[in-house]
Amino acid sequence: MKKALLLSASSYKDTGYLNHCKGWIKDFCGERWDDEILFIPFAGVRRTNEEYEKKVRECLNNDKIVSIHRYKDKKAAVKNAKTIAVGGGNTFMLLHLLYKFDLVDAVREAVEDGALYFGWSAGANVAGSTMMTTNDMPIVMPRSFDSFKIFPHQINPHFISGKISGHNGESREERLEEFLIANQKSQIYALPEGSAIVINGYEAQIFGHADALKFEYEKEPQTIQLGLKFKI
Repeated sequence: MKKALLLSASSYKDTGYLNHCKGWIKDFCGERWDDEILFIPFAGVRRTNEEYEKKVRECLNNDKIVSIHRYKDKKAAVKNAKTIAVGGGNTFMLLHLLYKFDLVDAVREAVEDGALYFGWSAGANVAGSTMMTTNDMPIVMPRSFDSFKIFPHQINPHFISGKISGHNGESREERLEEFLIANQKSQIYALPEGSAIVINGYEAQIFGHADALKFEYEKEPQTIQLGLKFKI
């Protein structure tokens, strides 16, 4: 039974890196917290794999977190992992490297076979059906936009409603509306900062500090309240 914790962001307000969710992650991992956690750092364009691994280890206070770049056989590392963590950064680079190392199907199959999955920002976005509702700049072209499909719908992390004063571009709602015009059968779950989706088999729940929003083609946005369980 697949289990995942998909976090909108690595930070919430001024709490610092992973501080708002380190307890959530530890509780989610349960007994597996003391086993090795396979970390995928590929989204971290502005830091090396070693730097990203070190930062996450220190912030989560867990030296059992090991970056996948240390493994020569990365597919075997995924297959043997009890818990997989995927960090945030640039989603295009993340998916590009996941396809380069032939890991997209491997991660999906590992989670279906019982590996725990948690990720934040880009790591949450790629847990959805495709990465096409990321907020990131396309700095590289992945082989496909299809992602893990652990959550069978679209995820939009870092959701902020409306327009910032002085910004004359499209709002997030307008960008998501554009996606739905082009992909009319899709559903988008927008996660404000501090919120997460917890998946347990074919059931999901919104968790954290803010309600989520569900967007569908030619429908008013639907609020998904904290604690509400729904089928996926």
